[in-house]
Amino acid sequence: TSEEELFEAAKRRIELMIRMGTGAIEIKSGYGLNVESELKMLRVIQRLKKHFSIPIKSTFLGAHAIPLEYRDKRDEYIKLIIQEMLPKIAEEKLAEFIDVFCEQGYFTAEETERILIEGNKYGLKGKIHAEQLSHSGGIQVGVKCNALSVDHLEYATDEDIILLQKSNTIPVILPGAAFFLNLPPAPAKKMIEQGLSLAIASDFNPGSSPSGNIAMMISLACVMNQMTPQQAFNAVTVNAAF
Repeated sequence: TSEEELFEAAKRRIELMIRMGTGAIEIKSGYGLNVESELKMLRVIQRLKKHFSIPIKSTFLGAHAIPLEYRDKRDEYIKLIIQEMLPKIAEEKLAEFIDVFCEQGYFTAEETERILIEGNKYGLKGKIHAEQLSHSGGIQVGVKCNALSVDHLEYATDEDIILLQKSNTIPVILPGAAFFLNLPPAPAKKMIEQGLSLAIASDFNPGSSPSGNIAMMISLACVMNQMTPQQAFNAVTVNAAF
C-alpha cells in the first residue's frame, strides 16, 4: 500500500474517531515487520500529525510479531529491529514511543526488556502489550524499564498490581479487544480499589478490536470490568492524559 493510500485511509478513520468523541490518538506501526514498511507507516503518522489539530502520538511496534521468514532465527529479527530500524527511526525522529508484544509465541520477557532498553537509548519511551492472552511477565518488565504504560492486562495478577503500585507506569485496559476476542476482563476494579490510576483506550485495529468508538469502550468497561461510569469517564480523560 502506498503512503498516500495509508494516509487517506487513516485520515478517514481518525475523522470518524473524533466525531465519536476521541480527543487524542496514539498510532502504532507494527504491521509491516520489515525496515521499509515500518518506516513507511511511521512517516504517514508524521503527515497525520500535521494534518490534525488533536494530539497524535507515534509508536514504533516493530516487535509486534516474529515474521515467518525469521521463525527459526528470531534473534536475527531482534537484531534487525535494534541495529537497522531504531537508528533510522531516531535519525528521522519518527516516533516518541516503542512498544513490544510480550506474549507466549511472540516476544519473551527477556527479549522485551532488551528491545525496550535499546529503544530508550534512542529516546523512545517504553510501552508493553502485557498479560493479554496469558501471564507472560510483561508488567514486571514494564515496571523494571519504567515504561509509560502496560496495556491489555486481562491476565494481570495480585502481585502485578502490587508492582504497579510502586511504579509510575500506568495500567491501560482495552475493553474492545477483550470483548471481540472473548477474553476475561482485566481486573480493573481491583486495580482502582488498590489506588491505581487506570486508563482506557479503544485499541482500534483490524485484528482484535475493530471499533474506534470511545463511548462504546466506556460502556464495555462498566459492563465487563464493573467500573462505575465516573471511574470509566476518569479513565478516558484525566488518567489517559496523565
